[in-house]
Amino acid sequence: MSEQLDLAAAEAWVRSVVGPIGRLEPVKERPWATVLRADAAGEPVWFKACSPVQAFEPGLTAGLFGRWPDRVARVLAHDPERAWLLTADAGAPVEALGNRPEIWLRALPLYAEIQRGETRHAAAHLADGVPDLRLRSLPARYEELVGRDLPLEPDEVLRLRRFAGRFGELCDDLAASGPAESVQHDDLHVRSVFLRDDHVRILDWGDASIAHPFFSLVVTFQFLEEHNGLAPEDPWFDRLRDAYLEPWGRDAAAAFDLGLRVGTVAHTLAWLRHRDAMTGTARDEFDARFGALLRWVLGRAVD
Repeated sequence: MSEQLDLAAAEAWVRSVVGPIGRLEPVKERPWATVLRADAAGEPVWFKACSPVQAFEPGLTAGLFGRWPDRVARVLAHDPERAWLLTADAGAPVEALGNRPEIWLRALPLYAEIQRGETRHAAAHLADGVPDLRLRSLPARYEELVGRDLPLEPDEVLRLRRFAGRFGELCDDLAASGPAESVQHDDLHVRSVFLRDDHVRILDWGDASIAHPFFSLVVTFQFLEEHNGLAPEDPWFDRLRDAYLEPWGRDAAAAFDLGLRVGTVAHTLAWLRHRDAMTGTARDEFDARFGALLRWVLGRAVD
């Protein structure tokens, strides 16, 4: 349990919202958040305490629930000052259901509708601390990335550096293609989409940013390849692309592949804020994963 979390205060806060509860039990502890579970009137409730690196998450989740109550976590309460969030149970994660593509066929259009609706709230999200990964900011962020001490071999770092100019061109091309930038989950995978009574809900917005919306499917497609073993040419990817793009309209299709390419790099840039917040063993463990991600980017997006 994180030393920074006052468990007694957390339990008192949860009781003030839902009444008598069982003991808050730890479920997950990461440098960026701690998740606890309790039983309230026979139903699980979920408490999340966010670290400063994603302190925006409770407010963002509450705002999304206020506008999209049928498709995000049901927020019971949130405390923006302490970065605490309390949600109702959302059922089983897609992971427990085998990450079936059929579930994503239903979930992705619902998610796209959220993104379309949230374009009008993008400025407010930025003011509330949601990270800014808009296209105009990405070339400078990329230059910052390649200037860092990275967990890569020298020749791999050189490849990344040589790609900087081309990456800027791709960002310009994508900006000219639309659609408008919006909230982008950036961690849309087997443990962030849930089903309960055949009802889809999207959880865990702590990796979100304001960015090009199509970046979202980078992680979704990555998990379908690595978790399900789907080959990149599997017809499911075209079906899922088309389902996701339906709310955006036919004109959006031309930008999709470019969105995935730029989004593959942008996903790596998003990891820097978590990396910068870590030290010691946690940083070493993170860099093992970060190095693997960078090599994945080299194979998928860099020419």
